[in-house]
Amino acid sequence: MQKSAPQMKALFGGAPGGGFFDLPLAPIGDTRGAGIVVVGVPAATPYQSVGNYCAAAPDAMRAAFGWPGVLGHHDFDLGGCPLPDGIEAVDWGNLDYSETDFAANREAIAARIGEILTAGAVPLVLGGDDSVPIPVLQAFRKHGPISILQLDAHIDWRDRVGDETHGLSSNMRRASEMPWVERIVQVGARGIGSARPSDRQDALDRGVELFPMREIASRGLEAAIAAIPENSNLYIALDIDVMDPAAVPAVIGPAPGGFSYWQMVEILEAAAGRARIVGFNLAELMPAADTGGRGALVAARLAATVMGLVARQIRARA
Repeated sequence: MQKSAPQMKALFGGAPGGGFFDLPLAPIGDTRGAGIVVVGVPAATPYQSVGNYCAAAPDAMRAAFGWPGVLGHHDFDLGGCPLPDGIEAVDWGNLDYSETDFAANREAIAARIGEILTAGAVPLVLGGDDSVPIPVLQAFRKHGPISILQLDAHIDWRDRVGDETHGLSSNMRRASEMPWVERIVQVGARGIGSARPSDRQDALDRGVELFPMREIASRGLEAAIAAIPENSNLYIALDIDVMDPAAVPAVIGPAPGGFSYWQMVEILEAAAGRARIVGFNLAELMPAADTGGRGALVAARLAATVMGLVARQIRARA
């Protein structure tokens, strides 16, 4: 039998003892006064045709990176420890979900994210497919107004697919209907997805700022960042297929020409420099299509970068 390749975490005592990036685990509903709460949301409203193809993603991201004590190590991407002194974060683990009652899934997700927001903490949601942001954003009903930065290879503006109006292809259309969402900036669209010409036009008619990847490649990120309202409360919806398949092949809709890792770090840092991040989700990682866990590693690394940026914003306000 072929042995599995050694992993760096083995140098530091084996498997992590806690949650994401070895964060302390806390029971669902218990924020413990933390400023950041990580929660896995394996599924909300999956299409019957593909099923819960991203349900294993939250645990794949947890397994991809982390070892006991990693929070005390220097993070060269962030320029310091992942969490600055005095800033606490916890991991709630994964929410349960129903394979058949999708309305119940959405209600439970919105309720739990609402608890995090009411406690004054920032939710970092590990998904799950792109139906997950809909109930997460619904939780901001009493915590708005917010703006949205969507990083995605697809604009997700279908009104319905079949009989489903809350699936992965509809999340930004549903977000546009929420009165507490003031601005939507969508970055990275490329190739061919589910959107028809009328869907794109609907987005433009609703005032969405669209920055396709071809425009980013030729002109840079400056205009996209400038479109984020300055000093706004910003929710970041990250579909990992915004990245080039060479970096993350583990998605259901790969499209060539996406972001590199460092471009992603650049746009996340720039967004944090312009607005206050009040929520984040990472969606679309499909572990069954991953190669050696590399996609999960990149996804975990980006989620940890956002966690570090949020932590630094919290510290700056203290």
